[in-house]
Amino acid sequence: MILGDTVNPAAAEFGKPLEGIRILALEQMQALPYATQLLSRLGADVVKVEAPGTGDLGRTSMPAMEDPAGRGVGATFMRNNLNKRSLVIDLKQPRGRDLVLRMAPLFDVVAENFRSGASERLGVAYADIAAAHPKVVYLSISGFGRSVPEGTPVSPYDGWPALASMVEAMSGAYEFKRPPDAAPIGSPMGGLGDIVTALFAVIGIQAGLRQRERTGRGQQIDVAMLDAMVAVLDVVPNFWSMGIPMGTPWPGILHAFRAANGWFMLQVLRSHQWPDLARAIGRDEWATDSRFATPQGWLDHLEADIRPAIELWASGLSKYQACVALNAAGLVAGPCATDAEVVIDPHLAQRHMLVEHPRTDGVAQPVLIPGLPIKFAQVSEGPETRVPWLGEHTDEVLSAELGLGRDELDDLRADGVIG
Repeated sequence: MILGDTVNPAAAEFGKPLEGIRILALEQMQALPYATQLLSRLGADVVKVEAPGTGDLGRTSMPAMEDPAGRGVGATFMRNNLNKRSLVIDLKQPRGRDLVLRMAPLFDVVAENFRSGASERLGVAYADIAAAHPKVVYLSISGFGRSVPEGTPVSPYDGWPALASMVEAMSGAYEFKRPPDAAPIGSPMGGLGDIVTALFAVIGIQAGLRQRERTGRGQQIDVAMLDAMVAVLDVVPNFWSMGIPMGTPWPGILHAFRAANGWFMLQVLRSHQWPDLARAIGRDEWATDSRFATPQGWLDHLEADIRPAIELWASGLSKYQACVALNAAGLVAGPCATDAEVVIDPHLAQRHMLVEHPRTDGVAQPVLIPGLPIKFAQVSEGPETRVPWLGEHTDEVLSAELGLGRDELDDLRADGVIG
């Protein structure tokens, strides 16, 4: 799918679910930008407020491409900021803060993911925004919470910087299946902590808007990254409480096996699956072998007997062919894909799950960004618009929203209030 394309255009007449919802996003990096990008894909109008100079710190990430002015546009920014308008305001200046407070009542949602205490210092915390816009739905994303509702004890980690890797580590993710004597591996799945948090933020915003419809009242919504990661890693506290501490091997087979051209994952955890596996790999006699009578028996004999047999059977097959055969036998298996295989996966192509963002610096290969994973029968998908260049829409937004004329804009720009 290329920027500007529309999937299911026949549904365009129905519009999008969040059309009419307006979001003012004081955001950077990934957790909040991913959330607001998802909301924009569902029809919301998102105006992004960035700081003068480098703007969103995601613009400085690597790898990067150059925008038409020769400025870097980093990968983190590229994959989290489609369909937005960029407004550069210096919130450290009183007149900059005033611009945001004047615009807030024109938006349904104001969202921020500043470091703890920064929104208060800048004068754009919930109390500041709510004073100007009592019905605002105000979303705060942070590492460890904003003490909402008021009076909630402050986290012992309050004030700690929170990147995805930190909350992933603190949630138990890095210890969950760490091999003995091996060091934890940082960011094994990219910005998982950011994406997970963003999804909960999207749920919170939509629920907050619905609550406002019911009550006529706005409120602050508080999403902590550590909370979001623990919610996703539910088995960590749950299994511990039931006597299965982290590191206890699960009875059964949940392992990767080698085929002729790579690895595939196989899950066999139920007793009724064992005869199907035995037959599939040509070891029919194992179906009644007492050594393999229980899932614990499979785990006990995995390396000595089962792995060699499965990998011998798969040695003449590609990982895809092995999975086709195992799935046809009633089992559950999937190939372990490389990056080069993911980007040509026919399923992803059919589902329009990779969006091509053209480069502006002469490189032919477009930047690939995951598409919208939610498919609607009566909502068209796209068209997507490119990421905004830094401050590209400053004059447009301030003129349209606040009625500022050219002289006022020039004065603000001369004093460094806007960019």
